[in-house]
Amino acid sequence: MTPRSSWRRATSAMLALAFATPTVTAAPPSRSARGFADERSRIVHALNRLTLGPRPGDLEAVRAMGLERWIDRQLHPESIGDEELAARLAPLSTLRLSSAEILRGYDPPPELKKEIQKRRSEMGDSASDEDVRRATRELAAQYRDTMAGPPRRVVDELQQAKLLRAVYSERQLDEVLVDFWMNHFNVFAGKGQDRYLLTAYERDVIRPHAWGRFEDLLEATAQSPAMLFYLDNWLSTDPGASVEDLRRAAMEEAGMRPRRAGGMARGFGRRPGNRPEPAAAGNRRAGLNENYAREIMELHTLGVDGGYTQKDVTELARCLTGWTIRGLRRDAPRFFFFDAAHDHGDKTVLGHHVKSGGIKEGEEMIHVLATHPATAHFISYKLARRFVADEPPAALVDRAAATFGKTDGDIREVVRTIVTSPEFFAPESRQAKVKTPLEFVVSAVRASGASVQDASALAQRVGQMGMPLYQQQPPTGYKDTAEAWVSTSGLLARLNFALDLAAGRVRGVRVSPDRLAPRAGDGAVLADALAEQLLPAGLSASTRQTLASETSRGLDPARVAGLILGSPEFQRR
Repeated sequence: MTPRSSWRRATSAMLALAFATPTVTAAPPSRSARGFADERSRIVHALNRLTLGPRPGDLEAVRAMGLERWIDRQLHPESIGDEELAARLAPLSTLRLSSAEILRGYDPPPELKKEIQKRRSEMGDSASDEDVRRATRELAAQYRDTMAGPPRRVVDELQQAKLLRAVYSERQLDEVLVDFWMNHFNVFAGKGQDRYLLTAYERDVIRPHAWGRFEDLLEATAQSPAMLFYLDNWLSTDPGASVEDLRRAAMEEAGMRPRRAGGMARGFGRRPGNRPEPAAAGNRRAGLNENYAREIMELHTLGVDGGYTQKDVTELARCLTGWTIRGLRRDAPRFFFFDAAHDHGDKTVLGHHVKSGGIKEGEEMIHVLATHPATAHFISYKLARRFVADEPPAALVDRAAATFGKTDGDIREVVRTIVTSPEFFAPESRQAKVKTPLEFVVSAVRASGASVQDASALAQRVGQMGMPLYQQQPPTGYKDTAEAWVSTSGLLARLNFALDLAAGRVRGVRVSPDRLAPRAGDGAVLADALAEQLLPAGLSASTRQTLASETSRGLDPARVAGLILGSPEFQRR
């Protein structure tokens, strides 16, 4: 049998094992005979759950520090230096720009947008997608000197930064939690101006609030231009207000006057640098928009079973009218309360009477939602699902929710309650979670000790596995439960990536040959030696048998390493 056919046979065997092995309970690894309470097993489990995967040497470093001290340190990421990561992020220049700078540098100028629309109209419906893209590139080339770079660079650099942080940051639990909140408060980069607002959203909204009070995080997202734009609340106005009244109020607020007296002019007399803000004031779709009000209750706070009604959604949307964006085009996008667009009537939400009070109505309801018992349970449930099991123990969720209530929604203390609990370290929690594509790719890179010079190819691989970063359109975000990621095509993509990574076929990523050349023989000895390096949790007996059978037919260490990284055990954490 040729090495190539042997490789194909090993690949098929691994895929078969992935489906044959239960998704939530891995076969007991051979090296865990001492019992799960063993110090080594506890450390491996903590590394699998509180980081994006153990690196070479991590097990020994945590053992030397002490597991409890290491966990406490990860719970306080501000105490951990991260100089190497900062150096790796330095070339990604858009990460340091404000939203205004990004818009001015990367948002195509209005003239180019008009030219593109005109060309597309002229080409008609018969034009192929490639023809349209070619025409767009030709037009964009004419404006190249007026822009800092193509629009796609902003999201490309966000994706690369996310992967570099996940691979190299010493603040691993911080990266896990930031990813959790970015998914919980999902914003889709593909929606209009949001591609230019996401950099500031992650940097200035999610990261600074990830470990603080949940109410502060909730309010920061509610007032973020990225969220306001994504869920259309920037367009939500008092249903009784006329478009003309809103335009007039916007001009007066900005110190502008109509160009001609009487009626509403098409243009405005502007002082230099001023715009008729907020943009919603000039939009003919003025009226109540319930998108954000619905999602803040269903997805961000109470949960779908949180006890709210459609009437509550409408009333909350009324409270949030006038919460809009100023400077959305090329100025400095920021939250702005537009009083003229606000519904000033009294409201009742969740049985709570809200008196007319302008911006204070929305702030009052954010407090009500953030401190609601259903929110404490929903957030605790989602965090426990991320760290413990797809269906976390009810007693643990209840204790975490109690911590949430006692600490005024202190996120750090809720996470501490979960990750130091007996349920977290229980045998049934071990390898009970299937990795998302992001977790799988990053954990494989970390386990192999690979050096990442360019993370763009890694971002493409994560996208090919069904998880394009910052590109989840529904506000639900990506799922972190097994059924979302276990499929033939998904597992094959993972195995192909693992084999390519080990063989050095991933652009911008290099694995040292010495890392995959242990001093060992063939067959089971080789597989065990590589598994010791790449998978501290150990291999199941069935996987070891498959690898031993295939390595006896002549697979080289890189292919064996790839099969281990693509094994059912490595798919779990």
